[in-house]
Amino acid sequence: MGRLKPITDYFYHIYNRGVDKRIIFENNSDYVRFLHLLYACNDKNIGLDNIRKKINVKSPTLNINKNRVPLVDIVCFVLMPNHYHLILKQLEDNGISRFMHRLGTAYTNYFNTKNERTGSLLQGKYKAKYIKADIDLLYLSKYVHLNPIGLIEKDWKDIGICDEKKADKLIREYRWSSYLDYIGIKNFPSIINKEFIVSYYKKPEDYKRFIDSFISGEFEQINHILINVKSPTLNILKEIK
Repeated sequence: MGRLKPITDYFYHIYNRGVDKRIIFENNSDYVRFLHLLYACNDKNIGLDNIRKKINVKSPTLNINKNRVPLVDIVCFVLMPNHYHLILKQLEDNGISRFMHRLGTAYTNYFNTKNERTGSLLQGKYKAKYIKADIDLLYLSKYVHLNPIGLIEKDWKDIGICDEKKADKLIREYRWSSYLDYIGIKNFPSIINKEFIVSYYKKPEDYKRFIDSFISGEFEQINHILINVKSPTLNILKEIK
């Protein structure tokens, strides 16, 4: 079966992880670099060669082109130690494939240069699943934004959240996600387009209540668009704080 070709103006769940399940974000600078690339690579008017020229491997930041034309809308994201999830809306033909190629190439080049390594960092091509219904997208955003809980409770999706206070504290302090921007705390607002979700949850507190309402088993209704991954339960929380 051939690769799914995304259709313009439709939403997709995008996922990739480290080759052999390896850690792809080793410290805060790695997370910040990837987030800057989410922004910088999402621009029709800048080529990959120009993005590479702007990279200083000693610094996590990039110079940003102000006259940008996005290839995709980034609705939600979460970066985990060995994988990431994105919800994207394609804005032009081949927009997702162009964006993801730039993102994967630029981050791998950065990571390999910094660590004096060669070879693949990510496990082949990214996976993409079409999101058909609005309700599916809303529940997928919940899945994405709750993903960091897997760092402290690996079975939370199946048996529910055991320590709700600890879980809530974690996702409110976890910077490598779009969740904070949706609950009214500016984190990385320039990366995402909140228009779709805000059309359903106009107030940040309404969306937070939706996230807080999670019960075990509720993601069964969106199994067809999930890409389940186990998060490493490492001492990684010391690094992300």
